[in-house]
Amino acid sequence: MSSPILKLVAQRIALGILLLLAVSVLIFAGTQILPGDVAQAILGQSATPESLANLREQLGLNDPAYVRYFRWLGGVVTGDLGTAMSSGQDIATSIKGRLWNTLFLAFWAAIVAVPLAIILGLIAVRYRNGWVDKLISGLALASTSFPEFFIGYVLVYFFAVKWQIFPGISTVYDGMPFGERMQAIALPATALTLVVLAHMMRMTRAAILNVMQSAYVETAELKGLSAFNVIRKHAFPNAIAPIINVVMLNLAYLIVGVVVVEVIFVYPGMGQYLVDHVTKRDVPVVQAVGLIFAAVYIGLNIIADIAAIVANPRLRHPK
Repeated sequence: MSSPILKLVAQRIALGILLLLAVSVLIFAGTQILPGDVAQAILGQSATPESLANLREQLGLNDPAYVRYFRWLGGVVTGDLGTAMSSGQDIATSIKGRLWNTLFLAFWAAIVAVPLAIILGLIAVRYRNGWVDKLISGLALASTSFPEFFIGYVLVYFFAVKWQIFPGISTVYDGMPFGERMQAIALPATALTLVVLAHMMRMTRAAILNVMQSAYVETAELKGLSAFNVIRKHAFPNAIAPIINVVMLNLAYLIVGVVVVEVIFVYPGMGQYLVDHVTKRDVPVVQAVGLIFAAVYIGLNIIADIAAIVANPRLRHPK
């Protein structure tokens, strides 16, 4: 890579680290201002003042906020996410399996959604302003109008309750056969696919149409190239950068935004784990899961920025 590219990549990585640090401050501050008393939530309403005071001291709740923040951040840097207050279990150990489940679900949703969105976007551009384009765009617009929980419950009603093709509760476990695991995630993966597919398709169409207005595309059309070849050879390669950005943002959503879908299908992933411990006011778990989600989101955005930089011909071949 040339020096300008390396400099921009280093800047993006440094900015991402600073942004993640700022997000960690916000997450910690947000959990500290939540109403209620952690010690009271753990011991219950019948706890004596002495037992509450002892537990607060044991948990370090009497220390200043900045001391607790740096203690927590130091643990995160060394891989120690702390201990769940509600169960006493190590958070990193509990999260490992659930993070794998969430990544597995997001991976298969992306495998279907990304290529399908790009193909539909290309088809919409090829037949732009025709009935095919209007049909695809109309369905995409209708799809984006429905929230995740609505799509999820519709899938459960038809495919799990009425037709009984797939299970309505997505139960997975270690050592589960691959075929059974795929059947278990069929409905939540479909829900996630439908949620992100329309947005990626519309942005792909918009990015290619924007490039189609360029002079070199008009020149290619005047040379007599077919519409398909103009899109494939000239428009699509030059629209890669914005398409990559859209794809990465939606991949980040597939991982970070799975909370609603996982709750609907009772899927044992990060989202379900977060919701379960929010209700228990388990602050260390909320902090750990929030930071992991933030790291994934920021990391994928950095990858999108770097891919856009590398794909820029002006930076690859500076004059």
